Amino acid sequence: MEHLLRRAIRGEDDHLLDLGCGDGTWLLRALQAHDGVTAVGVDISGAGFDHVLGEAARLGLGDRLELRRQDVAEYRSVRKADLVLSVGSAYAYGGLLPTLNAAREHLAEDGMLLLGDCFWEHEPDAAVRAQQESGPQKYADLPTTVAQVVADGWTPVYGYTSTIAEWDEYEWCWTGTLAQWALDNPGHPGSDLALRMSAEHRDSWLGGYRGFLGFVVLLLRRTPAPVKA
Repeated sequence: MEHLLRRAIRGEDDHLLDLGCGDGTWLLRALQAHDGVTAVGVDISGAGFDHVLGEAARLGLGDRLELRRQDVAEYRSVRKADLVLSVGSAYAYGGLLPTLNAAREHLAEDGMLLLGDCFWEHEPDAAVRAQQESGPQKYADLPTTVAQVVADGWTPVYGYTSTIAEWDEYEWCWTGTLAQWALDNPGHPGSDLALRMSAEHRDSWLGGYRGFLGFVVLLLRRTPAPVKA
């Protein structure tokens, strides 16, 4: 992610907006690497916000970072962003194209969008597809996904496709952290649920979409309208 941010941040005083920012760690790292950059992160969870904001204050960056606990689909920015990030958050808008439309509303005229979303690396069987596409979001293969983005008025200027090793690292961290918390807190009312969620997700990944579902991050700019002859 850091190498993507280095490509995406072009100005010393760029303003960043992360729609679905998690705990805000990546924004904090961006501020550390780029003096003068400001950032707003929005996430419905808010988990980890206090820690990251505390770190920002400790590093003297507290006045440059704002984290808001809010549904990204309901958020309305007061300042257009030079860089909008939406990485793994398309489900909140109901799919790829609604996400692009939402990002466009927040983006400065010459701004850039860092978009991350899933695609089918290989054609899945019907059960795996039904499992992963049970909601409004549907996936396509990578060429079709990029073609949909281009048809919506965007030009990719860079991209990165996650490797299977990176997928595995992400999934083991996600399921393992949840299981670790459950095992460390056996008396907590949510312990049994957390352990069950970890196991169910792990089984769904290892026995289902592993090797089929891919993830791509695209760095996008608006495609200008064709010049009339």
